[in-house]
Amino acid sequence: MTIVLGTPTVDGVGEARAALREWQSDEAPMQLHPGDVGWNYRFGTAETAGAVRTWSRGGRILAVGMLDSPTLVRMTVAPDAFRDEELARRLVADFSLPERGVLPEGAVSIEAPPGLLLHDLLSKEGWGVDEPWTPLFRGLAEPVEGPGVRIESMGSEQAQDFVDVLRSAFDTSRPTREYWHAMSAGPFCADARCLGAYDDRGSVAAVVTVWSAGPGKPGLVEPMGVHADHRGRGYGRAITVAGAAALREMGSSSVRVCTPSSNVGAIATYKAAGFQVRPEVRDRIRSA
Repeated sequence: MTIVLGTPTVDGVGEARAALREWQSDEAPMQLHPGDVGWNYRFGTAETAGAVRTWSRGGRILAVGMLDSPTLVRMTVAPDAFRDEELARRLVADFSLPERGVLPEGAVSIEAPPGLLLHDLLSKEGWGVDEPWTPLFRGLAEPVEGPGVRIESMGSEQAQDFVDVLRSAFDTSRPTREYWHAMSAGPFCADARCLGAYDDRGSVAAVVTVWSAGPGKPGLVEPMGVHADHRGRGYGRAITVAGAAALREMGSSSVRVCTPSSNVGAIATYKAAGFQVRPEVRDRIRSA
């Protein structure tokens, strides 16, 4: 049967998300998570649908990708299709040819889990590797320790506080209240929790959004940030621990996150929150 590349309708994104949920497991490598799609809803419903790509055979989705930017696709594959040669060859073609509507000409990147046959074929086609990222993992079979600071759920009334912390943490003006409201109005927001860690004066020092993939599946931390005025005081660890506890309450089996290996501060924060480092991963890149 022919493999079909598709861009889902607004209503069809749920099918891609359902596939991503099914593919998550504690044994799986770091990969595209349904929470990544949920977080993308901050840009809008139509924009998120337009960023998703699916590869199907015989009506079954075998791979899902999401354009994190016009030149970066993040993708993963069904567990039983990691070494599927027909799929891998189709993916290489679709990533390499701009007319297929996935990636443009010039310098582009692909985030794909290790172990895919896709990587072998990309190497043969001359694709290189980018800077390393470090996945981190924490199991949630046991109860999570207390964070040691005041933690509160953040809703619409705290949206400005939430984005203010992210703007400070990542030194960007991009997050806005409208981002938060668009994400929270998305169809998958029931799988998310937004939390804030407060200092002794009642100011929000750190925030996190965590995403469940369903009971017995690994959850995701995306994003987590500490306000610049509160760095170095343990709030990053505290909010991450609180996020892990929230995911455990939601039935998640574990929690994972991935950060650039060069971000030693973030890695130290996650390790302090009980996360274990997994082997580094790298995006595949094609130079201009």
